[in-house]
Amino acid sequence: MNEPAYVAIAGEYAWRIRKGELRPGTQLPSYSEIAGQYGVSDIVVRKALELLQGQGLVRSVRRRGVFVADRPNLVRISPERQMESPEVTFGNESNQEIRIDREVEQVHATDEMAEVFGLSPGDRITHIVTRASEGGRPISISDTYQPLDVIGTSNATFLEETVADRLPAPMHAEWLQAIPGDLIKTVHQRFFASDDRVVMISDVSYPRDRYDSFVFRMPLSASS
Repeated sequence: MNEPAYVAIAGEYAWRIRKGELRPGTQLPSYSEIAGQYGVSDIVVRKALELLQGQGLVRSVRRRGVFVADRPNLVRISPERQMESPEVTFGNESNQEIRIDREVEQVHATDEMAEVFGLSPGDRITHIVTRASEGGRPISISDTYQPLDVIGTSNATFLEETVADRLPAPMHAEWLQAIPGDLIKTVHQRFFASDDRVVMISDVSYPRDRYDSFVFRMPLSASS
């Protein structure tokens, strides 16, 4: 199935921005110019630019137009982005070929993992390694663990994330082709069920130069 026109347009601009073809501060063409170039309506253009803005790649200046952001960021919008597959997430950021490879196996829980999940040491849990590449270049790798009775994030109601620049784990360093001693960007995720039980843990690594920073925008429930 072909992707929506606004996703394709946003993907092309995202690729040009990340490639450096469109430098920070560059003004994008007007709505009508983009619409004419791609043969779409202004509504489609608006959705494409909203997607780019949601990803932290552009900023809108009232009465002046839309400009490439000074510091393109990874914007994580909870819960929408967390529920996306890597294919969708990275596909929205780029118009290059995105390849996702997964390895799934059952492993014995270490003492640490058993304590986190409320299991007994040695109980079997699911381990998923997800590798992502863009145009042949490695851009992400993650290690995910969850109990056997949990599938994806279907049981999760709350997400806790810790972002840091760290030395990569050996497997992550190898995939990302990191130079020994170099730091990478890491996100440690813990997904909780409504009863505060941890249902999934994931450690995600990115090349340090892929995102300048991470922006978290979370909906807050109004207190009664």
